This record gives sequence, C-alpha cells and structure tokens, in this order.
Amino acid sequence: MRADRLVATLLLMQSRGRVTAAEVAEELEVSVATARRDLEALSAAGIPVYPQPGRGGGWSLVGGARTDLSGLSSTEAQALFLLVGPAAAVSGEAKAALRKLVRALPQTFRADAEAAADATMIDSTRWGENTRRRPEMVDLLQAAVVRRKKVQLTYSNNARQQSERLVDPWGLVDKDDIWYLIAGTEKGQRTFRVDRIVTAAQTDEPAERPDDFTLAAAWEEVVGEMEQRRSRTWATVLIDGRYLPILNDHFGRHCHSEGRSDDGREQVRIAAPTPLDIARNLAGWGTMVEVLDPPTVQAELARIGTELAGRYVTET
Repeated sequence: MRADRLVATLLLMQSRGRVTAAEVAEELEVSVATARRDLEALSAAGIPVYPQPGRGGGWSLVGGARTDLSGLSSTEAQALFLLVGPAAAVSGEAKAALRKLVRALPQTFRADAEAAADATMIDSTRWGENTRRRPEMVDLLQAAVVRRKKVQLTYSNNARQQSERLVDPWGLVDKDDIWYLIAGTEKGQRTFRVDRIVTAAQTDEPAERPDDFTLAAAWEEVVGEMEQRRSRTWATVLIDGRYLPILNDHFGRHCHSEGRSDDGREQVRIAAPTPLDIARNLAGWGTMVEVLDPPTVQAELARIGTELAGRYVTET
C-alpha cells in the first residue's frame, strides 16, 4: 500500500502545484504524520520535492505546478513503472490507472515507461498447479484497511477453535502464497492468517492506527518472531561439501556452514522448530548426513529408521 500512496501523493502534487501535509492527509485519508513521512520519503528517494516553511508554505515540486510527471527523470520513471507494472495484472482498475499514469508522463519518457511496465510479470502458480486466484476475503479486508473501518472477524486457531474478534485492520501481507492480516486488537498488534478467517464484516466504526505504524516495520517484526520459533532446535551435522547447496535450499536462513572437519566434510549448523522436524528433513539423506548433536535429533532419526525397517523388511 505504501508504494500506491506515494504515487498518489506525487500525482496530487502535480495537480495542485503545492500542498501541505494536512491537505495530503485529508485527500488520502491518512494521518498528518503519515503524510509528512510520505513527503519526506519522496524527497529522500531523489524526486524533486522540497518543503517551503512559513506562512503560505507547503511542499512543492521543482518548477511549480505541472500537468505531467516531468518532475521525474527518465530513469526514475522507468523505476516507477517497473514497480507498478506487475501489479497491473491484478485488476482492470489497476490497468486503467497505469494507462492514465503513462499519459501523465512527458512524451519522451512514455515509450521507455511502457516498456518497463511490460518488462516483468509475476506468476505465483507453482509448476503442476492450477492458476491461483486471490481470495475474496483479501479484497474485503483491503477495503477495510483503505477506508479505516473496524472489522468483525470469526477466526479459527490452530486447534480449530473459533472466536469472535473486533479488530482495527492495519495492513495485508502476501507471504509465499499465504495472506496475513496485521491488525490492532484490545491486546495490541496481532497477526491473523486470512485462510483461517471464517467470516469477516466491515463495520461503520472508525478504525484506529498508531501514527508511527508502517506495514514494512510491523511485518519485519512478525518475521523475526516467526523465524525464532522456526529455529528453536539446532543440530550440528557433517555432509559432503558438494551437497551443501541442497542442504541450504532445505533449511534456508537456518543453515550455517562452520567450515571443514578433519575428515574433509563440511560441518553445518541447521535449525527447525523441533527435533522431529530436523529428523524428517534428514531421514531421506541416509548416511550421506551424520548428525553430531543433539541426542534428541539422533533419537528421532533412529526411531524413523526402525519404523521404516520394520515396515519394509525384505526376505532373503
């Protein structure tokens, strides 16, 4: 949502010539503090936006009011359309907005901007899977975020226990094809998996959001907490160095090489939520991987091996 808001702020400045943070806040339905941060972000990004202090001041683009986006350089316009282009495939409204944005550019920039918009596409469907559609629930929640309205949720937790929640929707995140809602509750900030929301209804009650809230920072905090949970159990293993990239692909950021051991194999630290999670990932490697510690992972591997031997014993 921040990228969309920055573009909207820029277009507003182009149409009015000079704006105040309060005017941007009213037009885009955000707080004054958020509007001021967005204006400062545009300036920090190299777009010729500058403040004018004093009576009758505000924020302006170099050169004053314009009817096009000539405040952008050619490279800045291309960067903007590389960002916006893939999103245009989502809906007809996005495509229409992109066409209008192209027409707002100087003639000399349009060809490169259109090429940039078409240079990238995003196909989130994995090989062999049917085309995925964005859940309708996401559209409902997104509308509530934009309109700043509270939402009444029926939510099902891990144990499939349902509860009613009245939340302030702050933002939505798509992570690896799973949507998450970050919202304010009576107990503070919470994260809800959208696929576990049974029902949702937008209310007429205004939603509250902290002035210093940013979706990127909030999600970074969520990811940090989640990764801590995903790395509660660490194990030390030995593996032939040529297979290290495969092991790294399995465990990602929870795979750290500690150099070569005396026998020439790579000594690696890996992590997962539980000893069983590590054992399940390593069981298929057989003797290609040797677990040095902890004993809990060794025990889980031995148990899995015993079960498989008992199930698939062959007669000679």
